[in-house]
Amino acid sequence: MHHVVIGAGPAGVVAAEHLRKYDPDSSVTIVGGEEEPPYSRMAIPYYLVKRIPEGGTHLRKSSGYYDRMGIDVKHGRVTGVDTNANAVSLDGGGSVNYDKLLIATGASPVAPPIPGTDLDGVRNCWDLPDAREIIKYCEPGKRIVLIGAGFIGCIILEALVASGAQVHVVEMENRMVPRMMNETAGGLIGQWCGDKGIEVHTGTRVESIDEKNGALSVSLGDGGRLDADLAITATGVAPNIGFARDSGIDVDEGLLVNEYLQTRSENVYAAGDCAQGRDFSTGEYSVQAIQPTAVEHGRIAARNMARGHEHYHWGNVNMNVLDTMGLISSSFGLWMGADGGDSAELLDKNEYRYLNLQFKDDVLVGASSLGLTEHVGVVRGLIQSKTRLKNWKDKLRKDPTRLMEAYLANTQAVGHNAHVL
Repeated sequence: MHHVVIGAGPAGVVAAEHLRKYDPDSSVTIVGGEEEPPYSRMAIPYYLVKRIPEGGTHLRKSSGYYDRMGIDVKHGRVTGVDTNANAVSLDGGGSVNYDKLLIATGASPVAPPIPGTDLDGVRNCWDLPDAREIIKYCEPGKRIVLIGAGFIGCIILEALVASGAQVHVVEMENRMVPRMMNETAGGLIGQWCGDKGIEVHTGTRVESIDEKNGALSVSLGDGGRLDADLAITATGVAPNIGFARDSGIDVDEGLLVNEYLQTRSENVYAAGDCAQGRDFSTGEYSVQAIQPTAVEHGRIAARNMARGHEHYHWGNVNMNVLDTMGLISSSFGLWMGADGGDSAELLDKNEYRYLNLQFKDDVLVGASSLGLTEHVGVVRGLIQSKTRLKNWKDKLRKDPTRLMEAYLANTQAVGHNAHVL
């Protein structure tokens, strides 16, 4: 049996390791599209802030690790999948045959429709080549404009500011992190960043980027103009699935998978940022581009490729935990609320503390928080278990911080098998 994994990120590496465990007599090959050892993009901010060397971003750091594991790591960009011939074609010619295939190709940055993004001083912050260029500008006196205040942008802010650079953030929505925080919480994150010396521009967009006298000139929709040595675009990503569109695999926003992470082709599976599976909260199919989901996908897909029979029974639970300059924010499930539902809210602007709970009947279906970390596991447990809170719903509406009490009272009382994760 030859298992082939396309993609050398967390989903692909975890899958390869579990394939070796579940099917020890098989051959396992990883095909990575970058000329780099397998690494974690989530470690790049720590490299930028110089807490770790470049090698610290590598997913497995010991020399010869993959050889010892019996995992063959190849470098090459996949250009197509032939599900009839069970073969993967590579850029420049050549192919790799498989018995079982896992597509874990992740995502790539979406280029914003802004004139001037092709200039030398404009970068994404997505891969190690990007990071190597950005780190050259991370020094006192440099002027950096960050375009986009979403998850990706916010995780690199600390590195940029710690370098002594002058940082401006431009976000077209009216708040920071608009896809995981409401206006109250997103506004507080913006205020927090402002207190740290970051110039935050929300409710406006970058219209164009020009080069003048060896520097960048960034024009804003509100008429403002920012001078910069470097502009970083962080305006979203899209799954890497173009090579699969003519393969016979069902392709939508991502690669459509069933509860076993299996595509329409029985020998092909998908995991991580390119997989589109059923959303736990809505029942619809969506892509959830977060590393914990990618790692879980990798393990479950490997189990099923090795002729196991493990359901991805939770489905994709919308979950984000973000550290913005030391301020921790999180969102879970239907954090924006459910139709016909109601909510509870706690707010302390002076202490940057916020907690919002969303209910449907007496079930917690979503939550978001700021400056509070002790409830993260309990919130996820309550949402995933769909625990009926009964009279505890009214208690939580009066005091949302009593989440642990509510969890223990309800799960212990009925002998529920939910876990605080």
